[in-house]
Amino acid sequence: MTNQQLQNEHLDWLEAESIYIIREVAAQCANPALLFSGGKDSIVMFHLARKAFSFGDRPIQLTFPLLHVAIEEHKFDALLGGARRDEEKARAKERIFSFRDEFGQWDPKAQRPELWKLYNARISPGENMRVFPISNWTELDIWQYIAREKLELPSIYYTHKREVVKKNGLLVPVTDITPKAAEDVSEFVDVRFRTVGDISCTCPVASVAATPEAIIAETAITEITERGATRMDDQTSEASMERRKKEGYF
Repeated sequence: MTNQQLQNEHLDWLEAESIYIIREVAAQCANPALLFSGGKDSIVMFHLARKAFSFGDRPIQLTFPLLHVAIEEHKFDALLGGARRDEEKARAKERIFSFRDEFGQWDPKAQRPELWKLYNARISPGENMRVFPISNWTELDIWQYIAREKLELPSIYYTHKREVVKKNGLLVPVTDITPKAAEDVSEFVDVRFRTVGDISCTCPVASVAATPEAIIAETAITEITERGATRMDDQTSEASMERRKKEGYF
């Protein structure tokens, strides 16, 4: 078996698992909604949801809405443009079916076990469930799937020139939300975004990768996670991510 065949087999397995989880959500939950940011993971999720309920090549209408929650002035222009132009435009290492209390917070002690792929979506009034169908996917898996499925992404994920200030090992973009200080020295650098969030806390990485294939080559050898390399809010402490999970950020 060739490397390409092995890769496709791996992606097929991930796709099948995610589609199974999406179907479980639709079957068990009363008011499901797909959180959609316009970013690469959301685009993959939307593509998987369409596959989960497709019939051959016939276009389908999802039976649940897409939910976009954001402060628009804190979103990068390229990402907003892509999201508004086409809806086809999450991943946290947490349980796939993540139980939340009435305040939207995750209590690990109250988490239901996921035994033999049996998911318990029963909830009481006021409670909710957050589900991560691509929890088992790595950043490399996401990009390999994007390349294979030929998914369109906002241009911000590919190389472009951007004014940045180098701070604490990060390339902080110069924007209206994050202006440079009087003592800062900025420069225009070839960059791309590995993950895209709020302007106030998301940084690009230096890159000249202009295609999914070039990004796959970069991702295969990187030693820093996408959030560790680009998110200022994840560098406050080693417990930052876990704290936000419990508070309901994810």
